[in-house]
Amino acid sequence: MTNSQWLQIGFFFFALLVLAKPLGWYMARVYEDKGFGLDRWFGWLERLIYRVGGVDPQKEMDWKNYALAMLLFNIVGGVVLYAILRLQNYLPLNPAGQSAVAPDLAFNTAISFITNTNWQNYGGESTLSYFTQMAGLAVHNFLSAATGMAILVAFIRGFVRKETKDLGNFWVDMTRSILYILLPISLVIGLVLISQGTPQTFAPYQNVTLLQPTSYDQAVSTADGTPVTVAGKPQMTHVVVTEQSVALGPVASQVAIKMLGTNGGGFYNVNSAHPYENPNAFTNMIEMLALTAISAAFCFTFGIMAGDKRQGLAVLLAMLVLLVPMVYLCVHFEQQGNPILNHLTAGKDGAVLNNGNMEGKEVRFGIANSGLFATITTGTSCGAVNAMHDSFTPMGGFVPLWMLMLGEVVLGGVGSGLYVMLIFAIVAVFVAGLMVGRTPEYLGKKIQAFEMKMASLVILFPPVLILACTAIGVTTAAGRAGVSNPGAHGFSEILYAFTSQVANNGSAFAGINGNTPFYNLLGSVAMWFGRFWLAIPALAIAGSLARKKIVPQGSGTLPTHNLLFIVMLVSTVIIVGALTFFPALALGPVVEHLKMLNQ
Repeated sequence: MTNSQWLQIGFFFFALLVLAKPLGWYMARVYEDKGFGLDRWFGWLERLIYRVGGVDPQKEMDWKNYALAMLLFNIVGGVVLYAILRLQNYLPLNPAGQSAVAPDLAFNTAISFITNTNWQNYGGESTLSYFTQMAGLAVHNFLSAATGMAILVAFIRGFVRKETKDLGNFWVDMTRSILYILLPISLVIGLVLISQGTPQTFAPYQNVTLLQPTSYDQAVSTADGTPVTVAGKPQMTHVVVTEQSVALGPVASQVAIKMLGTNGGGFYNVNSAHPYENPNAFTNMIEMLALTAISAAFCFTFGIMAGDKRQGLAVLLAMLVLLVPMVYLCVHFEQQGNPILNHLTAGKDGAVLNNGNMEGKEVRFGIANSGLFATITTGTSCGAVNAMHDSFTPMGGFVPLWMLMLGEVVLGGVGSGLYVMLIFAIVAVFVAGLMVGRTPEYLGKKIQAFEMKMASLVILFPPVLILACTAIGVTTAAGRAGVSNPGAHGFSEILYAFTSQVANNGSAFAGINGNTPFYNLLGSVAMWFGRFWLAIPALAIAGSLARKKIVPQGSGTLPTHNLLFIVMLVSTVIIVGALTFFPALALGPVVEHLKMLNQ
């Protein structure tokens, strides 16, 4: 890696840590209702929302009612989004005349956006109207992100409170997450993107004259698609292209929240690799910071709400210990390039010319920013991409796949990443308790059988679901039909697809055709259970912990803020991922890398 690459990556992490602490403090003030500035300006709007919705903000919920409200809200939201997708040809703001979305694709898209996955089996500019993009997808970018944030806040209260069943009010936590955190920050990001050239308009698509016309030969066919032949050969016609249709729309507003809420659903098919979604290196840095800022800041929020800032800092350091080496490895393997091509590109003196693997990457970002983006977008639950992961080298593609398999806790999705990481922390202290023969504790709460049963569901179910869906995809004709590459890489495409969907990420090895009834329906199952199967046990753990007393620390209490605990937490995350997925990884990117070296 060059000094320039080190500088770019180092600046990102420096800026992230500078932003995370004050943002974490601010969010703690929001959720603890201690006064934070914006409440003076928009408190009236918050109260109006409660009045219109019939919500009593003083009435709190136990974990079951909290989970029920969360589920019902998302189910209703999914039904509304499905209706918008199916009826978009009758709805306004459809200047391109987009038709209704097919039933299986509409179902997959609705599940995708309510689960914060934003898996896209469609091209946004060729499938969806402005109204659908804005009132359907962008709205659910806010709602799904706020759902994860609300669950995390309830989870933290489980540690903080004692001898109570109350975890807060879901509707209040949702409202405050959107009104005071997501909306104002998204507004600032959107304005920055507009200033750099990202469209924000209701104007129809524009036909523009090309500066350099292009031409090609095209086969002639009849109205029903039958090829026309002359003397047994296809008849060809020469086509000269002088104009191009440029897709516009309310882009900046959707890009801002897709990054900030770790959603990832792009307005355009190629996502943040599109020059309108991500015009230059400056916007690329803004988008990378946006997709990680809240997740990192929540570690500070956790420490403040728990009454011990060291606890949040320890969790954040554990995340960075997992993240930073993976960034290095991804950039390193992409910088090494394709060994097959490297041997074919020799200079006059016979020396190998290695310019790295630029296939599928934007020149305006380069290898360092593409590898960094790929690693952090899969470490969170964002899934936005500024390069095509399918074009990465086998081991370069191994990194984002590995980040997904860690459970997306590095840094994780907004809310969801931290509460899953804290469940890993519960497992870590439980293992430590077994070693010394005493009941484990975390933040003064005893970790007992019920918490470990729920933690087991959170940690073990996703790998089972990923591997089961991958097995179905590999062994069925419908699953193999969507794969465009044979052998190990085709297996990696299927494995990546279901890992991404269960992890609620949304990125893909783009060589797979997911817009089939098989992948649309099975993928919907993977996304639904990948989101809510984890959320409900997490709330159950919070409810159980809230009812317990806080046990004073003693000489046998394991400190959960020092280096030893960080090492144990990191080891727990890695061991679960390595032992579960290593055989599958060996069949995919590892064997593909070895075959490439031997060619």
